[in-house]
Amino acid sequence: MSAAHSHSQPALYMEPRLVAVPAAWFLMGSANGQDCERPVHRVWVDAFRIATTQVTNAEYAAYLNSTGLVAPPFWSDKNFNHPQQPVTGVSWFEADHYCQWLSSQAARIYRLPTEAEWERAARGDLEQKDFPWGDDPPQSLPDYATRWQTGPEPVARYAPNALGLYNICDNVHEWCSDWYDPDYYAVSPGRNPRGPEPRSGIGQRKSSRGGSWRHHVKVSRCSARSSIPPEFQYADYGFRIACNL
Repeated sequence: MSAAHSHSQPALYMEPRLVAVPAAWFLMGSANGQDCERPVHRVWVDAFRIATTQVTNAEYAAYLNSTGLVAPPFWSDKNFNHPQQPVTGVSWFEADHYCQWLSSQAARIYRLPTEAEWERAARGDLEQKDFPWGDDPPQSLPDYATRWQTGPEPVARYAPNALGLYNICDNVHEWCSDWYDPDYYAVSPGRNPRGPEPRSGIGQRKSSRGGSWRHHVKVSRCSARSSIPPEFQYADYGFRIACNL
């Protein structure tokens, strides 16, 4: 019996649970958000698959065991190392490398989602609503006041959005594949936008999406954009992976 199928051996890799996001037009951005979320523009996104949860410590452990790479900075911190918590403190480069590694193990080519794919998945078919569930404030969520006290919570503890995605606007910021440009929406192509080309003055930051356990308001709006330099390793940054259909 091979190690991959033996219960006595650790998993060589763990494939995520994926959901298919149907191809669709949607209105990306928000007229009421930050300047970088404007103008609201119509975008077509081809069908793709995205993981139902953020990459967990258990999944990331298989990657570290396989590659022998150095664990991220919060790996041994009791507030961050539950197997079902999202892995945190991974740089964009590490998240991208994880996708490449998983692709080499599996039958699919995994990658980070684009900003447009991420927002399409977060919204589902709730056009121009603030949150994955609609317009009710995050404070209306179950147990909102007592969640996320010392770090991210284990994934999938609360209800998913309409597409079956858990923690899609909360828990940790999620890296996207795009370079970040606050003015990109004014020049974004109408079909499958992938972000700006890196160039002088832009491209030093990678885009990210979703809320964070560290923030005063723990849940982000679907359209809210964030970004940090790709080499940073923050305690509220993780990632969710995607692949083509």
